[in-house]
Amino acid sequence: MLTRKQHQLLTYIDNHLNANGVPPSYDEMKDALGLKSKSGIHRLITALEERGFIRRLPHKARALEVLKKPQNMIDDPPAKGSFEPRIVDDSFESIPTPQASNVNAKETVGLPFYGKIAAGTPIEALRDNSRSFEVPPGMLGRGDHYALEIEGDSMIEAGILDGDVVLIQRTDTADNGEIVVALVEGQEATLKRLRRRGASIALEPANTTHETRIFGPDQVRVQGRLVGLVRTY
Repeated sequence: MLTRKQHQLLTYIDNHLNANGVPPSYDEMKDALGLKSKSGIHRLITALEERGFIRRLPHKARALEVLKKPQNMIDDPPAKGSFEPRIVDDSFESIPTPQASNVNAKETVGLPFYGKIAAGTPIEALRDNSRSFEVPPGMLGRGDHYALEIEGDSMIEAGILDGDVVLIQRTDTADNGEIVVALVEGQEATLKRLRRRGASIALEPANTTHETRIFGPDQVRVQGRLVGLVRTY
C-alpha cells in the first residue's frame, strides 16, 4: 500500500514520462507535490524504489523508470503547478476486502479507539474500552491493536493527514525507519518515524517545517507501530 504522497509522486513521474519522454527533475517533483525541499522527494523516491514501483537507472542524471502502477493509478497528466491527483476514496465503507459484495458489519473487528493522539498524553491514559473503531480484519496482523485519530500535520509527507485514523499494533519494539507511537520521557505520546543513530534515538516527522528530535535511549519507549490508516472523505 502506498502513502498518499508516494501515490502522488508515482503518478506525476509516470505522467511526465508519458508526456515528455523524460522523467521530471527533483525541482519539478518538489513543486508538483507542494513540498518545500528536495529532501522529501528523495525520501519518497527511495520508498517507491524499495517497494518495487520505480527504478533509478545508474550513470544517468535524473533517470527513473516506472516498473509498476497501483490499480488506481491516474492516467491524466496534471497541469504544471496544480498537481491534484484523484485518489480512490479509501473511507472505511469502500476499502476492498475479499468477497466485498458480501461484507457486512459482522465481518469487522472492533478496535479500542483512544481518540486523538496529542502531546502530553500517554497512550495508557487514553485507554477507553467503551469506544471502538470497526475495521476489516484483513487490515490487521497478529497481536493486539488499537486506533488513534491524528491531530496536526507533522506526518503529512508520509501520507498521514489531520483527521486520519491510524491503526496501531501494540508492541514495545520497532525496526529502524518504522512509524511508531512513541512515549517521550514518560509524558508525551507522539506518532513519528523512529531512527536509531548510535546510542541515540531520533523521532523524525514527515514534514519539512517540523524538526527531528533526538533523545537518549532511556527517554523514548515504543508503544506501538503503524500498520494501517483509514480516511473518511
